[in-house]
This record gives sequence, structure tokens and C-alpha cells, in this order.
Amino acid sequence: MMHRSRPCPATRADRARCNGHGRPRPGLRSGTNAFAGRSATATAAMVAMLALMLSLLWAPAAANVRIKDLVEFDGVRGNELIGYGLVVGLDGTGDGMRNAPFTEDIMSSILERLGVNVTGEQFRARNVAAVLVTATLPPFARTGSRIDVSVAAIGDASSLLGGTLVMTPLNGADGQIYAVGQGAVIAGGAAARGEAAQTVQGVPTSGSIPGGARVEREVEFALASLREIRLALRDADFTTAMRIEQTVNNHFGRAVAVMQDPGTVVLDVEATRRASAAHALGEIENLVVSPGRRARVVVDQRSGTIVMGEEVRISRVAVAQGGLTLRVEETPIAVQPNPFARGETVVVPRSRAEIEPRPGTGLAEVDGGTSLAELVAGLNALGVGPRDMIDILNTINAAGALHAELLVR
Repeated sequence: MMHRSRPCPATRADRARCNGHGRPRPGLRSGTNAFAGRSATATAAMVAMLALMLSLLWAPAAANVRIKDLVEFDGVRGNELIGYGLVVGLDGTGDGMRNAPFTEDIMSSILERLGVNVTGEQFRARNVAAVLVTATLPPFARTGSRIDVSVAAIGDASSLLGGTLVMTPLNGADGQIYAVGQGAVIAGGAAARGEAAQTVQGVPTSGSIPGGARVEREVEFALASLREIRLALRDADFTTAMRIEQTVNNHFGRAVAVMQDPGTVVLDVEATRRASAAHALGEIENLVVSPGRRARVVVDQRSGTIVMGEEVRISRVAVAQGGLTLRVEETPIAVQPNPFARGETVVVPRSRAEIEPRPGTGLAEVDGGTSLAELVAGLNALGVGPRDMIDILNTINAAGALHAELLVR
């Protein structure tokens, strides 16, 4: 008896799954392509790997910084202002007139200017405080513009919360009045007081007034008349100054900038062929430069903060660190005389002092490495805190193994 093979289905996808006898192949379901799935997964992985390799190849070696963030333009600077004023409206937290007589003097002067005769009068108000007012007059500030001011108490006031600064002239270094400040003070802290306790958070005796002063006099500066402008680097460095010179000259296509020293680059305004010095500076300040920085480690002993740049390197050294724990206990004893005896009770001091060696790290090896990550890993392997790390860095620097400038503050 002959068996007739079943015909393949009519669709192309179903016919591809049939064998020569018209039967479906085992292990494959309708509508599934295993090879296509594997191919798609492999392709996605290859694309991801290729993108990662390209990003590593094209990653910049150092961060590019705008010239305006690296230099100060000659003459384009602010001016410091200072004034002496009065803050009123305090909730009993002002100066005591006996401890701060200058507060009474300035209050009398203000009232007399307002037409109030206070001659021979004595003030006992606790809602006023004498303050010093400081501000920075920015470059090219025009008459009528507003600037921020800072306020700080100079008497025995405990808080400036809720106070208002009355009209205060702000003088420059030449004694001229350049701005006038007035407004509500935003204190930098908070204070709470009870009958038997008080708590203070922050510094409530100082504060600020955003836009609290109005400019009344301008600082004359003829920028348009300058033929040369010096670019003063904030961090003097030969490499950075040379790169700024090259970048500026490449932008204009000719020699317009010359490095004078590691902290100064001189710009020839006429050689730029721009309408004014302001136009030339507007083009230069947005050019990007890769600055060259010195390897530096900054240590703040007060807070235990350590900051190091990516250029810092340490030679391979071995470090052993330990310490001592000092403990002093006071347990005084009261010695009383016998009953009905003529004597006095005496407190006899009794102290206990101990010095215990604190277990250290033993002798550990620190590999300097060629990157900041390897250096951090080597220092963290010591297993010490920031305070001990500061001492270790000082010792490594003394041994000549720290290849960086160590700044301790």
C-alpha cells in the first residue's frame, strides 16, 4: 500500500519548514526563527562594543575650558564698598546700649537728620543693631542698577532676624559714595531661647540683602581706547599661557597675542581688526583651551578634607601607621572627719591616667600606579580615616615619594 505524502502548505514560511516529504521539521514551531534571534542578539552586542571603543578613542584627554574662566581681563574688575549702618525692627535681639554706645550715637544722628531732637536723651531700645555693610561694585555697573550687599553685626546683638537696614551710604577706597543700601535683611541662621536654655543654628548675626543697594556713581573705564589688553591668568602656568596664545592666534589667523610671562598674555587690539576692544574680547572669551595644571594635594586639617587632582602620583612606598589612645579619669573622694571631731570635709582628688597603643595598619605597601583610581585604591588599602590619611600624606611628602604640591590649610 502506497502512502501519499501530504502537500506542503501554501504559504512560503510554512513550506520552508517542511522536509522533502511534506512533513514539518521537528523542533521548530510555526512563526519562529532561531537563527534570526541569535543573529540579532550578536549584532546588538557588536554595535554596543563598537560604540564603546569609539567613545574611548575619541574621549578628550583633558577638559576644555573657556578662556573667560581661566583669565581676568586687564581693567575689567570689581571694586569693594563698605558702609556703617543700622538695622531696626529686631525682636529684642539688638545691641545693648551700655555695651555698644556707638549704636546710640548713630541712632541719634539718624533721628536728628529726620528732624527729631534727641539731645540729652538716653535710649534703652533692644530692637536696633549697628552693622557693617559690604558689597562689590561689578565692572561696568551703571547708575541706577542694583547690587547685592552683606550685613554683619558689630555690637552684642544676638540675631538680625526680621530686621531692616535703613539707608546706608557705601563708600569706595577713595572715600566717595558709590551706592546706597537699604532693605530687609535675610539672616543666615536661626536662634531659639527659653528660660533656662537656648540654641543657635548657623550665624544669625550676619545676613544679606539681594539687590539691596542702588548704584549712584559709576567707575570710569575707557575700554574702547585701549590698544593692548592683558589677559591675567588666575593660576599662572607656562603651558596654559602658551596654549591660550596659540588658540587666539589660530582663531584670528595671525599673530595677535603674545605670552609675556606664565601669568600674562598680551592681546594687540588693532591686530585683531575688529571694530572695538569689546568685540575682540567677545570672540576670545568663548574660545576653549585645555589648561595645564600642576599636580596638587589640598589638605584642610580643620575639617579633615583631602582633595587631589588627577595628575598626582606617588612612588611605590611602604607605610606603617599606628597611634596612642590617652585616657584620663577623675574620681574625687570626699573625706569626712570622725563624729564630734573638730575637722572639715575635704575632697581628695583621685586621677587615673592610661596610655594605650592603638592597633595600626602594620607595614602596608602603597602602589603609586599610573592613574588617580589606582592611587586612591592604594591609599584606601591602608584602612585609615581622613585624619590619619593627612598625617600619612605629610610623611610621604617628607620622604620624597609624593610627586605633587602639598597645600595644608
